[in-house]
Amino acid sequence: MTDLKDRAERLRELHGGEMLVLPNAWDAASAAVVAEAGFPAVATASNAIAAMLGYPDGEGAPWQEMFAAAGRVARAVSVPVTVDAEAGYLMQPRELVDRLLEIGAVGCNLEDSDHRAGGLADAEKHAEWLAGVRSAAGDADVPIVINARVDTFLPSSGIPEPERLPEAIRRGRLYREAGADCIYPIAVRSKADIAELVAELPGPVNGNTGEELDLATLRGLGVARVSYGPRFYHAGIAGFRAAVQELRA
Repeated sequence: MTDLKDRAERLRELHGGEMLVLPNAWDAASAAVVAEAGFPAVATASNAIAAMLGYPDGEGAPWQEMFAAAGRVARAVSVPVTVDAEAGYLMQPRELVDRLLEIGAVGCNLEDSDHRAGGLADAEKHAEWLAGVRSAAGDADVPIVINARVDTFLPSSGIPEPERLPEAIRRGRLYREAGADCIYPIAVRSKADIAELVAELPGPVNGNTGEELDLATLRGLGVARVSYGPRFYHAGIAGFRAAVQELRA
């Protein structure tokens, strides 16, 4: 637990200095590539891990298989690992924290999509659950870094476009008050939107690169953390597919 506590504290520190860039991994080999390149932490991508295991995204894979794969990532590197734990797999906070620590993870993404009912989870109830995760991590004496994902910008959220930004701000504030360390408004594509989110949300904000948003732009806007989700996994599969198809030409 002492080693896990040290890694968790290191991961938290990384959210307060130079922008933390996380090229997401999906297995031990990809995690080793990220760590060997000099990145100070490794993040997993649930979409990529589910695809690798043969399941759909959105908690379509059994949590046991997802955590087993994430555990292999954590064992492959000596840097802190944060796990994309989707919406928490209906686990109670203490169970989720225990499972994360069992596999050697010291951070987690927790999203506010409701994969069973569709749309978004009730924000107040989700904030209460996040507060439980924060409390359980405290009881375990490992300050797990919680990256609370806000899904209002996803089409599946059902939120009308004009309401996505204010609702993301409302939810992000609730989640920070509940104990989240970083807020992740996924799928924001506009420079103006991410700038307002950084200005309006207390604490670190996780962004994504895109047409308007390269790393330099995100850094200039004050984004604390950048992640890539399954982007590199899908790029690798696309390259493999093209190479295999050439063999049939």
